[in-house]
Amino acid sequence: MDAIQQLFQDYPLVKSILKYSVIVVFVLLCVQIIRRFLKRNIANTSVRYKSQKGIELLGYFILSVITILYFTGSIKDFTVTLGLLSAGLAFTLQELILSIAGSVYIFIVKVYEPGDRIEINGIKGDVIDVDSIYTTMMEIGQWVQSDNYTGRIVKLSNAFVFKGPVYNYSKDFPFIWDEFNLPIRYGSDIELAKSIIIGAATTTLAEYTKASKDKWTEVVSKYYVEDAMVEPTLATTLTDNWIQFNLRYIVDYKKRRITKHLLNDLIRKDIEATNGKVVLASATVELIKIPEIEIKK
Repeated sequence: MDAIQQLFQDYPLVKSILKYSVIVVFVLLCVQIIRRFLKRNIANTSVRYKSQKGIELLGYFILSVITILYFTGSIKDFTVTLGLLSAGLAFTLQELILSIAGSVYIFIVKVYEPGDRIEINGIKGDVIDVDSIYTTMMEIGQWVQSDNYTGRIVKLSNAFVFKGPVYNYSKDFPFIWDEFNLPIRYGSDIELAKSIIIGAATTTLAEYTKASKDKWTEVVSKYYVEDAMVEPTLATTLTDNWIQFNLRYIVDYKKRRITKHLLNDLIRKDIEATNGKVVLASATVELIKIPEIEIKK
């Protein structure tokens, strides 16, 4: 014990570093204990996640204040030291500071949160975690044509929330508009074709239409945006080869692919049941008349 006391007297810097280390370890342990307590006692996943992230950010803030006060020695030097430290860090650690600032911005403004589907910096996916530096996403798209997972987990710097647009598929209004075209051959019963397509869309999309109306009312009351048509709509265009039917409808952002499949399959079956009254067109060549050829001897 005497040897240790003598060591501290001869090397006060060692004592100062050890004391500071003990304080840091104590704060980190407190943060971990509180995080585990929240994890065990909060059943709601969203509330539990946000509370744990809040405690983590609070711990970082307390450590920053303790570090500055510990090495300056008094509160009156806090402002000056903080200014000098900020200037130095801003120059050497620009990206890191911007990432931390981005995490605070994301948390406070709620740009997005775990469970949201977003597109940022050209990357689209479902947010599975947001920490103090990175946003972690389960990627969708890329070489997969539909909105399915690729299997890759992407870590993206939180600084990107300040560098470009963030597309959120699920915040406030968890629905998107989708559409597809159907070519109907000239000579078909057009009114019957219209009723088949609209009938299939109305039946398949009834749940989404009702839910989206309520959500869109909330969007209109919150943002400066005009009311929109959420019921399925059909538009026709005359082309050189066929009558093109364009079906536009609203769907849950996570069920776009399966909904398009169900619609196409139902419409196909209903058209086949018309026994030729409605026929799907294709890019084929139809010979109406073969010209007569006279051969002179």
